[in-house]
Amino acid sequence: MVRIENLSFAYCNSGFQLHIPAFSLEDGERVAVVGPSGSGKTTLLNLIAGILTPDAGQIDVAGTDVAILSDAARRRFRASQIGFVFQDFALLDYLPARQNILYPYRITPALTLDSAVRDRAERLAAACGIGDKLDRHPNALSQGEQQRVAICRALVTQPKLILSDEATGNLDPDSKARILDLLFEQAAEAGAAVLAVTHDHELLPRFERVLDFAEFRTGASA
Repeated sequence: MVRIENLSFAYCNSGFQLHIPAFSLEDGERVAVVGPSGSGKTTLLNLIAGILTPDAGQIDVAGTDVAILSDAARRRFRASQIGFVFQDFALLDYLPARQNILYPYRITPALTLDSAVRDRAERLAAACGIGDKLDRHPNALSQGEQQRVAICRALVTQPKLILSDEATGNLDPDSKARILDLLFEQAAEAGAAVLAVTHDHELLPRFERVLDFAEFRTGASA
């Protein structure tokens, strides 16, 4: 699903440098990413998703070299192929929760919004405990509820790759377990791989493999 070779990336004037000689994520695999703050974990997810582009190296996702795509092509690819749970949720304030969940279908012709998709969005919201809050805007939701909206948005397209940046960070223990169950169930149903950044070491036994990110990063914190 993901193949990285000789990847290099640096933020301008920061002293931060990331170098990954090789990394792979297999179809259907569940991998957790751990490491100190500022080590580049979120940067890796953004590179895989095509939000950032590397200075050198190859990032192959589902047979596509994301790094060589145009900006518009990366956006289309990300919307249709990748479910991304952002650490800051990245919800649109002017849209209610339901439309935030369905937002990927607004931005690419590669996805078709139909009744089956709308039903799936409703089921995901119910499973996340926000089925009765779909008409609320983000400013009328708690942080935990906003996070669940973001998780539903990442899953509704049934992507083959799910990138998760602290997806359970604002949830209580019971909700955390339920959301992780849902994430893994939906991934298994779609045959999707999961790459999840987390600081919660209690969750690590739920993953098939743990990647310690400290070995990949050099330079000052970022």
